Amino acid sequence: MVNTAGWIGRLGSRLSRMEARLDERRAEVEAETMGVPQKPAAVGAAAAPPVVVAGPRERPDPVTAVPWGMRVAAEVSWRLLLLAGMLWVLMKVISEVRLVVLAFVAALLVTALLQPFVVRLRRLGLPRGLATAVTAILGFVVIGLVGWFVVWQVMENLDDLSDRVRDGINELKLWLLDSPFHVTEKQINDIAKNLTDTIGTNTEEITSAGLQGVTVLVEVLTGMLLAMFSTLFLLYDGKRIWNWVLGLVPAPARPGVAGAGPRAWRTLTAYVRGTVLVALIDAVFIGLGLYFLDVTMAVPLAVFIFLFAFIPLVGAVISGALAVVVALVTQGVFTALSVLAVVLLVQQIEGHVLQPFILGRAVRVHPLAVVLSVAAGGMIAGIGGAVVAVPLVAVTNTVVVYLRAYSQNHQQHGGAPVVGVEPNGATALGEGIDDPV
Repeated sequence: MVNTAGWIGRLGSRLSRMEARLDERRAEVEAETMGVPQKPAAVGAAAAPPVVVAGPRERPDPVTAVPWGMRVAAEVSWRLLLLAGMLWVLMKVISEVRLVVLAFVAALLVTALLQPFVVRLRRLGLPRGLATAVTAILGFVVIGLVGWFVVWQVMENLDDLSDRVRDGINELKLWLLDSPFHVTEKQINDIAKNLTDTIGTNTEEITSAGLQGVTVLVEVLTGMLLAMFSTLFLLYDGKRIWNWVLGLVPAPARPGVAGAGPRAWRTLTAYVRGTVLVALIDAVFIGLGLYFLDVTMAVPLAVFIFLFAFIPLVGAVISGALAVVVALVTQGVFTALSVLAVVLLVQQIEGHVLQPFILGRAVRVHPLAVVLSVAAGGMIAGIGGAVVAVPLVAVTNTVVVYLRAYSQNHQQHGGAPVVGVEPNGATALGEGIDDPV
C-alpha cells in the first residue's frame, strides 16, 4: 500500500513538470510569433527541440508568374490590335468620302506639276493671282484639248473600226474553218446565236449597268470640279494652307513636321514630273510604231497609252494589250505581233533605262511595295486608288525616313536644335520651287 502511494506521488510530480515545460514552450512559441525576444531557459533545464509553426503562405505576383516572352508578345499584340483598329476606322472613313479624298489627291498631283510654272511667272514679275490664273487656265485648257482630241478621233474612226472589226471576224471565221481544229460552220453559228441570246436575256442587267455608268460619270464630273477648285486654291494659297496645317500639329512635333513637309513635296514633284515624262516618251514611240504599221486609231491609242502610264505596272499591260487587240482585229496576226514587239521593246527601255535615269533616287520604292500598293489602292478605291497608291507610298517613305533620322539626331544632341536636320520656321515655309503646297 505504501509502495502504491509512492508510485502515484512520483507520477504526479512528473506530470506537473511536463505541464510546466509545455507551458514554457507555449510561451516561447507565442513570443516568437508576436516578435517578443525569447527568454533564456532555466539553468539546468533540458533544451526543448525547436517547433516550426506553419503560417499563411504568400502567393507570388501574377505578373512574375507569366513568362517574359509571353508578356512581350501580349504587349506587342494589344498595340498591334489598337493600330489595326485605327487603320480600319480610317479606311472606313476614306471609303465613305473617297470622292473628296481622290479629288484632293488629284489636285495635289496637278499642283505638283503646275507649281513650277507659277514660280517662273512670279519671277518674271507677274502678281501671284495672275500667275496662278494663267497657269491654271493653260493647264486645264491643255487637259481639255487632249480629252476632246481623243473623243474626236474615236468618233471619226468608229465606222472604219467597225468595218475592220467585222472583216476581222469574217477572216477569223474562215481561218477557223480551214484550221486543224475541225471547227464547222454550224458550231460557229451556234456560238454567235448563243451570244445574241445572252445579250437579249440580260437586257435588264445591261440597262442597269448603263445607268450605273451614268452615275459613275456624274461622280467623275463632280470629282473633276472639286479637283479644279482645289488646284486653284493650292496654287494660289498653298503657303497659308501649309501654315494652318502646321498649327494643328502639337508644338513638340512641329519642327520635325516642318522639315518633313518640303522633303515630301520634293518627292511628290519628282514623281509627277518623272511619270509625265516617261508616259510621254512611251506614248510617242509606241504611237509612231502604230502609225507606221498602219493601225487604225494610232493617235487615240497613243493618248490612251499616255494616260494609262500613270497606273504603275497595270496601266502599261492594259494599254499595250488594247493596242495589240486593235491591231489584231483590224490588220491581222502579223501586224498584231509587230505591235506586241514594239510595245515590249519600249516598255523594256522604260523599265531599265528611263525610270532609273529620270526618277533616279528621288522616288525610292521597292518593286514589291509598288505591286502591293497598287493592288491595295485598286481594292480600296478602284482606278483612282491605283493611280495615287505609289506616290502616297513614296511620300510616306520619305517622311518616315526623315523623321527617324531627325529623332536620332535630336536625341544625340540632348534635345538641342540640330544644324542641317531640324529646320527653322523659314526653312520649311520660305518662297521657292520646293515649297510645300
